[in-house]
Amino acid sequence: MAAEQRASHILIKHKGSRRKASLKDPEGRVISATTRDDAVRQILALRDDFMRTARRLTVLTDSGSDNVGSDCPIFYRRKKAQREMAEAKMQLDRWNF
Repeated sequence: MAAEQRASHILIKHKGSRRKASLKDPEGRVISATTRDDAVRQILALRDDFMRTARRLTVLTDSGSDNVGSDCPIFYRRKKAQREMAEAKMQLDRWNF
């Protein structure tokens, strides 16, 4: 299984960016050739891919992945979060919060 990745934001540099170098493009050649419109198109394409994948995973999780033996990681993370919230609520209830 692939490692879990987290991103709070995604940046795509373009020729209007303040710093025209990156780890993948230390010379800044690709960045200098990328227009702002190109960067926006790339971000919109990433968003569309993400939404398509999220819809597919939703179908998977809604179609019986809660059966014993299922290996859908999204389902297990969701269940783990639900369990953690239930435990936290019990602690709060215990102290009358």
